[in-house]
Amino acid sequence: MASRPAPTIGPDTEFFWNGLREHKLLIQRCNGCGALRHPPRPMCPKCRSLDWDTIEASGRGTVYSYVMPHEPRFPFLDYPYIVVLVELAEGIRVVSNLCDIDPAGVTVGMDVEVFYQAFDDDLVLHQFRPAR
Repeated sequence: MASRPAPTIGPDTEFFWNGLREHKLLIQRCNGCGALRHPPRPMCPKCRSLDWDTIEASGRGTVYSYVMPHEPRFPFLDYPYIVVLVELAEGIRVVSNLCDIDPAGVTVGMDVEVFYQAFDDDLVLHQFRPAR
């Protein structure tokens, strides 16, 4: 299998990727109004504050939506694979992959939990699987 392409890491996303390396799913929290936001960005869309910190998400959520791409085929993915939009218990949504399940068994609303998968070149990604 070919190597996965590395994500683009900048000042607004570095905390997220470093958290994954430590097996933590970190989410931005506005210090102005307390709103959680993902994907990371410099300014709060609710109160426009530039002041933020992070919380560690529980890693538990439900499948909000999903797709199973077929084309184009990428050499670094095993097919079929499932892309999910997970609504975390904290109320925000994250995009990831759903693993450890037959594609026919995926349903909207099913409970899932995060796990962390390491790839070459120091890349760690958050993945989801059915909750145990």
